[in-house]
Amino acid sequence: MNEAIQPKMADPSLISRLSAIVGEAHVLTGEADLKAFLQEPRGLFHGRALCAVRPASTAEVSAVLKLCHETQTPVVPQGGNTGLVGGQTANPDGQAIVLSLARMRRLREIDPASETMTVEAGMVLAQAQEEARRAGLMLALSMGSEGSCTIGGNLATNAGGIHVIAYGNARAQVLGLEVVLADGRILCDLSKLRKNNTGYDLKQLFIGSEGTLGVITAAVLKLHPGPHVIETAFTGLSSPQAAVSLLAFARSRAGAEITSFELIPRIGLEFDLRHFAGLRDGLAEQHRWYVLMELSSQSEEGLLARLEDLLAEAVEADMIEDAAIAHSLEQRQNFWSLRECLPEAQSREGGSIKHDVSVPIAHIPTFLADVEEALASEAPGARLVAFGHVGDGNIHCNVSQPIGADKAGFLARLDEINEIVHGLVLAHQGSISAEHGIGQLKRDLLPKVKDKTAMELMRTIKLALDPRNILNPGKLL
Repeated sequence: MNEAIQPKMADPSLISRLSAIVGEAHVLTGEADLKAFLQEPRGLFHGRALCAVRPASTAEVSAVLKLCHETQTPVVPQGGNTGLVGGQTANPDGQAIVLSLARMRRLREIDPASETMTVEAGMVLAQAQEEARRAGLMLALSMGSEGSCTIGGNLATNAGGIHVIAYGNARAQVLGLEVVLADGRILCDLSKLRKNNTGYDLKQLFIGSEGTLGVITAAVLKLHPGPHVIETAFTGLSSPQAAVSLLAFARSRAGAEITSFELIPRIGLEFDLRHFAGLRDGLAEQHRWYVLMELSSQSEEGLLARLEDLLAEAVEADMIEDAAIAHSLEQRQNFWSLRECLPEAQSREGGSIKHDVSVPIAHIPTFLADVEEALASEAPGARLVAFGHVGDGNIHCNVSQPIGADKAGFLARLDEINEIVHGLVLAHQGSISAEHGIGQLKRDLLPKVKDKTAMELMRTIKLALDPRNILNPGKLL
């Protein structure tokens, strides 16, 4: 965003005034203390900051933002610092404060009758899942980083994960929000209502806004009855087209019982087996592609038989070449590890240029074929490792360096490889960001791919809610 008002130099008294709000122990200024707040997981973005501020309540967040609004001090909200596009990383100019919500992790309420939970933004996703389980319910949001990502970060980026096919992304899990605005005002809309037609649905403005419009401090999340039975299958296929055909067939047989449908290429599975000694191949024979499929049911009977029948019919129809159903918790965990270990396995193979994109499900096979062809021409030897949530069209279309190549030299081609992949995404009517957000990584690309009027409206909303541009400047817009 082109700032109408440039941030001023930091007020010399700012640190002491922040300390008066949250306590001296919770305003971190030392280099060692700040280090964990200033670099994102992949090391692509490194920031500097005046300090990291750790409020313990919504009232403290409000007071901090009121002060920063008054002094025109940029604020970078941060949850678990697991984001992959630099949205949570301070800019290099060092003028901002990092606002960490890590201390705000209380469970405010679980209401089994309304199937909701009200949690603070700093609660780690895995803890929220566990709190729901204790109440006999389920929080549907689930992803690989759930042991460290936080609810606030999940909502600010509209996170996806492995259950979007059945339950929708983070946006679909929210009934109400509490948000602190740039000037310190508190929007308290912690509604548990599933029907509420009283004007604009304001919470949706803040979900996916990456901390540029307000700071989410608490949320009312939808819960669901936990499944009584889960059945997991690992299937071998010849092609992505077979995976798309299997998805349509499985939907016709199992419908809403399909709760995960993940695509894995053989090359990715080989990376896993090469770098993680405890993993085992999912099937006896090798296949070019695999689908990890999971069915869940409230009924304790019949799900396994339905899955067995589904797979048998799919084999007869030549949609799949082989399949195995997990008959133990250990086998199920091995199947899921083959999927969840892929990002780390790729990092151990050298340089990896990652793409979080989505295309219409029917386009997935031709999109991947087009990417493979383009890479063979423009980056010979580069290895396409495309995996992810085929059930909702979200493919992590990652490109690993050629074997034996110089890592730095390959990563230096990031813009070139991005242009290839993103160009094909747009040709297939897709999105350059499916679940990770825009942040800094894709900020300059966004105006080239987003509708012009949509960009104008986004800037208008930003100016209305944050006229001094203190909230996460340089991100998204």
